[in-house]
Amino acid sequence: MKITINKGLILSMHHITKLSVNINKIATLRNSRGGNNPDVLKSARDIERFGADGITVHPRPDERHIRYNDVREIKKLINTEFNIEGNCREQKFIDLVLETKPHQVTLVPDDLGQITSDHGWDTIKHKDYLTKMISMFQQAGIRVSVFVDPVIEMVEGAAAAGTNRVELYTEAYAKNYHANKERAVAPYMAAAKKARELGLGINAGHALDMHNLSYFKEQVPWVDEVSIGHALICDALYLGLENVIQLYKRQLG
Repeated sequence: MKITINKGLILSMHHITKLSVNINKIATLRNSRGGNNPDVLKSARDIERFGADGITVHPRPDERHIRYNDVREIKKLINTEFNIEGNCREQKFIDLVLETKPHQVTLVPDDLGQITSDHGWDTIKHKDYLTKMISMFQQAGIRVSVFVDPVIEMVEGAAAAGTNRVELYTEAYAKNYHANKERAVAPYMAAAKKARELGLGINAGHALDMHNLSYFKEQVPWVDEVSIGHALICDALYLGLENVIQLYKRQLG
């Protein structure tokens, strides 16, 4: 009996997706009290030691969480991949990335003062600008990922601008996951398929968590990297809370 093997399926099953942990929330906690607790640099080293494949930071002009000097120090300390995401329309951000030379820069179309990223680039409207930015970072030896909504035309626009990867903005998937996960993931499957056809790497991030991550990976198996911060830190807080309370109680006899 002849057995036909689907090589594409085998490759998909064995595709390794890396986890990059966004440590902005740790910096937010530090900054809320002053001082250096929690220690952001120690946290980055420990997260790496605990098994993360990379560290992500998103510095903003007001330095309300990650500070620019944090970025410089983290680059010196970690051994895994370093991803800096942010708004390349800010010269201060461009200068920082070119100075520190992370493994990857993720270009995000944030507005000044924006609380969190909430949309991808219009890669067609901003093609000329993105082409210029992407080329500049690539010439410095930095891999470039462009933050996009799960729309085929936006993926095509990113490819035309010369990017290495796209990062699919997963807020819509997470928001609609519990209502209809098949429908929620469908645009991401289509966008990822197009990205593969165009030879792009695929990242994903925003609102992915312990509940929706596995299904996303099953349906979009070619994802190279997911960047997760808020949900991961929230889960770490809850999953570690009981142990810490008992340790404090023990100090009281």
